[in-house]
Amino acid sequence: MGLLWPAHLDQQIVRRGSTGSVRYRRAMMLLASAGGNRVPVIAQLVQADEDTVRDVIHRFNEIGLACLDPRWAGGRPCLLSPDDEDFVVATATIRPTKLGQPFTRWSIRKLAAYLRKVHGRVIRIGREALRCLLVRRGVTFQRTKTWKESPDPDRDAKLDRIEHAGPVPRPGVRFDEFGPLGIRPTAGSCWASAGHPERHPATYHRTHGVRYFHGCYSIGDDTLWGVNRRKKSAANTLAALRSIRAARPDGAPIYVILDNLSAHKGEQIRRWARKDRVELCFTPTYASWANPIEARFGPLRQFTVANSHHRNHNVQTRALHDYLRWRNKNARHPVVLAAQRRERARIRSEKGIRWGGHPLRAEPLQILRSRAA
Repeated sequence: MGLLWPAHLDQQIVRRGSTGSVRYRRAMMLLASAGGNRVPVIAQLVQADEDTVRDVIHRFNEIGLACLDPRWAGGRPCLLSPDDEDFVVATATIRPTKLGQPFTRWSIRKLAAYLRKVHGRVIRIGREALRCLLVRRGVTFQRTKTWKESPDPDRDAKLDRIEHAGPVPRPGVRFDEFGPLGIRPTAGSCWASAGHPERHPATYHRTHGVRYFHGCYSIGDDTLWGVNRRKKSAANTLAALRSIRAARPDGAPIYVILDNLSAHKGEQIRRWARKDRVELCFTPTYASWANPIEARFGPLRQFTVANSHHRNHNVQTRALHDYLRWRNKNARHPVVLAAQRRERARIRSEKGIRWGGHPLRAEPLQILRSRAA
């Protein structure tokens, strides 16, 4: 560390009668550091934590020998005001590079040090108190994920159109494909005796091909239906759209939300849609999350695909339709609603998504700038 240790203090410090035990141990840390020893060695020598040794050395570099006195204060630590807590959370959820710091993520130590030196506001909070505050406010250390930005020039207009087509009583139907569904053992979870989990074979043969579930969801009736197909094609899409039209035979206009797959945009499909009063609302490029049917596919995947080992596609199709019949009779079942909420949260957590007419929340950097102003 390059410490300059005053030689005349050696005898004063080692005389145990002239100083306290805390001051003596801190002096040993500094003397060992001045001798060129590394922090782990010093921590083992004085039977202290490595963080404590580092804090003492850094404190010596800042204020000199005054660091030998710990200057402990009695009582509980200072409580932060709600505004200070909001500032801490907003700072923790923004990338340090945007605040002029030379690293890509915060650690608890770096964040606490930054909060003590931030311009215009000084927040003194310990590392453990800071960690507890972040956990209490729902901020945890998580893995970074990726997403694709939509390059569609009409992105906002398409999202507005989807939001306009969604609310009741406007008849809106969502359509999308789910798959591929192969015949193979699929991992999952289930109840079993402790130490005796349900097991599936680890090897299988790809002799059955895959299927795609063409699903339709009516928002007015809260009904989900669909059929398995060998492939995605314009003919299969048109068959699904005709089933949607048949579900509402009164001739009223229907708004169908679907992604911009090429099989959904054929001239035959567009001509049929104009003739049968079906308005097609396409999601923007790389924005299939805007189709609300994705949340309904979550329970379908969880209860029929996960933890399954179907013998063939016929058995798999029967399992799908058995679930659909149960789901449509129990659309408001707590299990179904909880699974849909989890899937919706998973989809929307990938980015700040505007949906349902709600404005986007302000970014943490905007919060910090507004408070600094």
